[in-house]
Amino acid sequence: MSGDREQAHRLAKDTLNRRRRVLGDDHPDTLSSANHLAFILRQLGDYEGARRTDEDTLDRRRRILGENHHATLESASSLAADLNHLGEDRAAQVILDDVAIRRRSISE
Repeated sequence: MSGDREQAHRLAKDTLNRRRRVLGDDHPDTLSSANHLAFILRQLGDYEGARRTDEDTLDRRRRILGENHHATLESASSLAADLNHLGEDRAAQVILDDVAIRRRSISE
């Protein structure tokens, strides 16, 4: 990891941990921090770490915000990116197809 990426990773983990302590695991701001951490993990090539984080975030957003909330769909898309990087292209495509259907139904 380069110095900037290491610092970004440390800050993202610290922010997530603080938000969990102060706001709780299911608060939308905590979930946004988790989503950001997964993004950084993906940039660093830790696709399995990103996947675990995105799966948890997606599950929580589905439960808290609902299946069609824009943040839930963002988490689903992020998970699909992780799966693509891990070579699970079919699973990723199933998720992306679902996201596309949900986004179309929201805009209609």
